[in-house]
Amino acid sequence: LRSCLLREKTRAGQATHQKCIRRHSFHAIEDTHQVVHHHHRIICSHKIANDIIKISTMKLSISLLAASLATAEAGVWGNLRRRLSFEKVATYSPGSQVTDHCAIDRDQRAVEVELARKTNEAWDNAQQIYLNGGNSKSYALITLSEPLRSDVAKGTSVTGKNADGNEVAGKMYDTTSSGAVNVKVQYATTDVQDSYVQCQVGALVGEDINMSGCFADGENTINIGGEVYTYTYTAATENKNGRTIAGFSTQLEDKLKNGPGAPYADFEYFRKYYGTSDYADQWVNAAFEGGRTSFTNGNADFSQYGMEGREQIIKKGTAYMNVWMYTIREFEDALDDCKRGCINCNDDPVHAWDEGVCFYTGSLEGQDGAPSGYLLHQLADKRSLDFKTGGPDGTDVDGQSKLNYDLMDEFALGNYQLQSGNCPSARKTKERIAQLMYIPMIQGSIRYAYKVDKLQGGEKEKAEGAAFAAAVLPRVHAANSDAASKIYNNLR
Repeated sequence: LRSCLLREKTRAGQATHQKCIRRHSFHAIEDTHQVVHHHHRIICSHKIANDIIKISTMKLSISLLAASLATAEAGVWGNLRRRLSFEKVATYSPGSQVTDHCAIDRDQRAVEVELARKTNEAWDNAQQIYLNGGNSKSYALITLSEPLRSDVAKGTSVTGKNADGNEVAGKMYDTTSSGAVNVKVQYATTDVQDSYVQCQVGALVGEDINMSGCFADGENTINIGGEVYTYTYTAATENKNGRTIAGFSTQLEDKLKNGPGAPYADFEYFRKYYGTSDYADQWVNAAFEGGRTSFTNGNADFSQYGMEGREQIIKKGTAYMNVWMYTIREFEDALDDCKRGCINCNDDPVHAWDEGVCFYTGSLEGQDGAPSGYLLHQLADKRSLDFKTGGPDGTDVDGQSKLNYDLMDEFALGNYQLQSGNCPSARKTKERIAQLMYIPMIQGSIRYAYKVDKLQGGEKEKAEGAAFAAAVLPRVHAANSDAASKIYNNLR
């Protein structure tokens, strides 16, 4: 193995810099995927400086380097000069701003905090956070004192003031017609995860509420595309959220069942098994209410559980059913938009791909992926501790799971394939990702089947087993319906 070094000079004539670049085309990557796959966590960090790419060393075999030099296309390097300086997401380097998307795990955390209180009031709070959010895609619903003077396009700049008189930036949430008085303004977000937005209200409670960056309460003025209007609104009740965990399930009918690339295999496993597109939302709400589901297969009666069991059903359902499928949806969206052979027109697919990674990891994993999150990345690390499959080789008893090392490699590979317009290879990468993402659900089902059968597990363990089984039964059923029935009957 050896590093490939490229020497370039800045336009200003500064000292020569040594840069490591990946001199391989997407064809070489595809042909030698096994080589790349076994070099775990080859994740390059990126930073733009005076139009010069700065990509940290990626070890490649001599054969891969030779193949790359023979087939690389010059246009690829121009595409790689796009902005790559965003904060990492659990070691993944996104090519777009996705801090607001990553923050969906803060809703998951807020739901879990309220569930753990085990009071009726707290559970009402948890359900409202699940339904209405608080941390992602924050917007203000304001009422203008006079109608809009002209049509205003989605994304039009909006500025106002907060309660302290400091400027607050935003943009039009939707295209809004002339004459409208009710207007949605989405708050601007930053590239820094810790301070990505400063208006977090929605259905949040207590210390989770942050109104420091919200538009000022009461009657004030706001600038919409250069036009000044007087508005009124109540900050505590009219700051809402356009991205919610419930929406990750209720939107699947439109986005996957009727999507441009339909049918989508993984979604169809679940839709056909449960008989509905919003199976995850129905599961979670039935658990909140202590009721029953009415699926075609895989029904559950949550009246047999108290709060201890239903807590597990809900928090695992939201993360491992709602978020799981929507993560897959974002990868499918990226592939639907991918333009084959085009190296300068795939920014939108890369952004969708970045969103998928964000929904897998969340924001609380940090840039290094240290175990501290609430979504699928954290689950993989937890199950790794149980099955002792940590580290790049899957032989460590602690640390990051081999599964997450493998997935981060696949995420980075898919990002590159989309950038270079290699859509067929990106689809194969997505298929490998989906296969890997089922693993923690299988591990969880095995773990809690053992706890219930061999260790006389109680309500908590039975509920956890049922939740993990529900997150994987449709896939098992598609392969072997008898096996799925046996698992269901033992873990229902």
